[in-house]
Amino acid sequence: MSDYERNWPVTVHGPRLVLRPLRRRDKAEWMHLRRTNEQWLTPWDATLPAGTGYPAGFGAMVLAQNRSARLGQTLPWVITLPSLHSRHAPIVGQLTVSSIMWGAARSGSIGYWVDVAHAGNGIAPEAVAMATDHCFTALGLHRIEINIRPENGPSLRVVQKLGFRDEGLRKDFLHINGAWADHRSFALTAPEVPDGLLLRLRDTTH
Repeated sequence: MSDYERNWPVTVHGPRLVLRPLRRRDKAEWMHLRRTNEQWLTPWDATLPAGTGYPAGFGAMVLAQNRSARLGQTLPWVITLPSLHSRHAPIVGQLTVSSIMWGAARSGSIGYWVDVAHAGNGIAPEAVAMATDHCFTALGLHRIEINIRPENGPSLRVVQKLGFRDEGLRKDFLHINGAWADHRSFALTAPEVPDGLLLRLRDTTH
């Protein structure tokens, strides 16, 4: 068993947020969040050319995510927001580092969504910064990229705030909401943020 396998599940703590693996007991909360955000998220949801892309059933999805994580292929986290007034940290979104490549590439791709009720509160930038720092420091990855639909203004503002480089348009890059869709590709390498992306975000915000 590799060191990576021994290190999953992984939980990452940030200034406000906690990134943790999705659990089977999260089913009711996660399903409710997806239902209430359906209109907000559907235009940006990845699909399969033959239909929607989730495994059959919530439990099967969690098992598939954990299996992929143990193989070092992905980091599937939910974004939670702890509170001083409650023992329960509610799920406010999801972030996945996928397409992790080792060897000479040492790269990964981040995708995320945030509950519409928490949009505009800096949740996505902080979560992306936390995940990126973890990938660069704990995993030793060299490059992180984020691919965004040109029409997705909120996500474009996230990468602009974090200083990801715009690497141009990728034609028909992903199957989104039932059709092949163009994306703009943004990237960042570890040497570009020697002190970490969270620190850059904090300096930019203040």
